Amino acid sequence: MAHTKAVGSTRLGRDSVSKRLGVKLHDGQIARAGNILVKQRGNKVWPGQNVKKSGDDTLYAIKNGQVKFQIVRQRNDYRIFA
Repeated sequence: MAHTKAVGSTRLGRDSVSKRLGVKLHDGQIARAGNILVKQRGNKVWPGQNVKKSGDDTLYAIKNGQVKFQIVRQRNDYRIFA
């Protein structure tokens, strides 16, 4: 009787769909109110002037204007503001 060779289980080989996180509008670009600036998990970038943080930590513009990222040093640490 013919036998099939052992192959990898069908339960293997899946991966999660990417979440498309990261900077959506870069430094110097023009943002309109409501535009998403950064999609993130946790506070990698903090909201600065005219920027709010939503429930999933996404940063978005609340006024029209130019995007500016700024690094602020605090003791041995730093924060990036959008």
